[in-house]
Amino acid sequence: MISLKIEGMTCNHCVMAVKNALESVPGTSNVKVDLEKGLATLESGANTADLISAVEEEGYKASLLNG
Repeated sequence: MISLKIEGMTCNHCVMAVKNALESVPGTSNVKVDLEKGLATLESGANTADLISAVEEEGYKASLLNG
């Protein structure tokens, strides 16, 4: 399970944009995005940098959450 801190989300449209961006990365599944916590959790065999890049291309800031 991978957890990413997502900054810049303000509404459910943002949640869907982040979810869709992450789901577009090959090998990614079970994406869940929590607006209030600013957190995305997912399963992926993809490179973390690719996941972060996909989110940032949508205009949000993403970083790997440790622990």
